[in-house]
Amino acid sequence: MVNLIKNEWIKIFKRPGTYVMITILVIGVTVLGIFTKYQTSGTITVEKNWTETLKEENDALNRQLQQSHSKVEKQFFKKEMAINNYRIQHNLPPKETKYHVWSFVKDASELIILTGLFTIIIAAGIVASEFNWGTVKLLLIRPISRTKILTSKYLTVLLCAFFMLAVLFVCSTVLGMILFGPPERTVPYLDYYNGKVTEQNIVVHLLIYYGLNSIKMIMLVTMAFMISTVFRNSSLAIGLSLFLLFTGDQFTALLALKYSWAKYSLFANTDLKQYIEGTPLVDGMTLPFSIAMLVIYFVTFQTLSYIVFKKRDVAA
Repeated sequence: MVNLIKNEWIKIFKRPGTYVMITILVIGVTVLGIFTKYQTSGTITVEKNWTETLKEENDALNRQLQQSHSKVEKQFFKKEMAINNYRIQHNLPPKETKYHVWSFVKDASELIILTGLFTIIIAAGIVASEFNWGTVKLLLIRPISRTKILTSKYLTVLLCAFFMLAVLFVCSTVLGMILFGPPERTVPYLDYYNGKVTEQNIVVHLLIYYGLNSIKMIMLVTMAFMISTVFRNSSLAIGLSLFLLFTGDQFTALLALKYSWAKYSLFANTDLKQYIEGTPLVDGMTLPFSIAMLVIYFVTFQTLSYIVFKKRDVAA
């Protein structure tokens, strides 16, 4: 299996397009860093009377809480009030006086969508291209099961996804340190879960944040891999996956406004941050429910891929 993965990895990095994608990602981070540096000039203004502002905000949130009939809205108001109270009690301003490296790393996480785009392109072509070029016959004549061949290709795609994420995280950290420098003091992240506010190490939070933001990418990459395997068409896999990557969340949010069954859709469950922050998309959704739905979609995509690939006749 290891040799198969190495072989797939070498094939991916023999393509000039792979290096073009990595270069675009690095350039994207660089442009974002320069633009942010120009916009912020390294500082963020903090109100002198920020405690009074937060108290007034809490009064307004409390009034909205009393008037709201939505469970989702009530959870959001409670979260904001709890965090504001924690800031007041522990003298933590809502904004740091200095824009620093970790601020930039978190802002750069918006480019995860770019890593998703590139990984989808790789996933869409890793199987379909073998059929288009006729090289699939050379793979299948080896004394290796089709299951191992397909598994090695999928694991290689996942490794590419993690590699792209690592490039994004490391590049944004290095550039952020150069342009903005470290924070003036230890910067905790205020985590709200089950009605309690706790301080979390900012680096740990960013790693978790990147991981949770990558779930949608992994699911769409798995879907693109399935389409590539079932239909042997990389264009269809890329087109459909990218369309859902950019529009899936919006369509799901619109459906959730009127229909409770929207919670069964893939994109209603890819954002697990909604449970950490206490604001699920649809009433009744829970973390175990979303994990179960993701597992069902994942198993469905993989089952279709393996069944079709194992039964497909490639003699012609």
